[in-house]
Amino acid sequence: MFRLTLISLVLSCCLSNQARAASDIEVAGDWIQILIPSTAYATTLYLNDNEGETQMYQSFFTNLGITYALKVGVNRTRPNGGNHSFPSGHTSASFQGASFIHARYGLKYAIPAYIGAAFVGYSRVYANKHFTSDVLAGAAIGSLSSFYFTTPYKGLNITPTANKGEYGLQVSTSW
Repeated sequence: MFRLTLISLVLSCCLSNQARAASDIEVAGDWIQILIPSTAYATTLYLNDNEGETQMYQSFFTNLGITYALKVGVNRTRPNGGNHSFPSGHTSASFQGASFIHARYGLKYAIPAYIGAAFVGYSRVYANKHFTSDVLAGAAIGSLSSFYFTTPYKGLNITPTANKGEYGLQVSTSW
């Protein structure tokens, strides 16, 4: 029952903006930002991955808390004149879901989610709801919240790394 209530609450909050959507790109971005974390969460349920479900809750609510605390604290004016532009909540939610899939189940499963998350960020700038810096900050917050709390499910995990101008891949496994 808790799961159903949680999913209903999140969807109702996210869908409340649908009536004000102005373009097909904005509407698609609105739906994809719900689809990505929902898919990540549904995967934990499908696989009966209780540890992953807990990690999804931790990363989701950490992301939500940080994003909305910054929105209120910074209160940056949106390009369209509205309030609470920084950071992009749509983008942070979609990147949280994509990064959870990546960290928990592997990069190959996360590639479509990352493409969708990038589209969500684009849709927010296109709809004149956010500046590029809002979107980049949202992507960083969402990604970091998942990578902080999430461990690999099974098998091999490949994670991109960057350090002092050097880039590579970190390969790990759990047993």
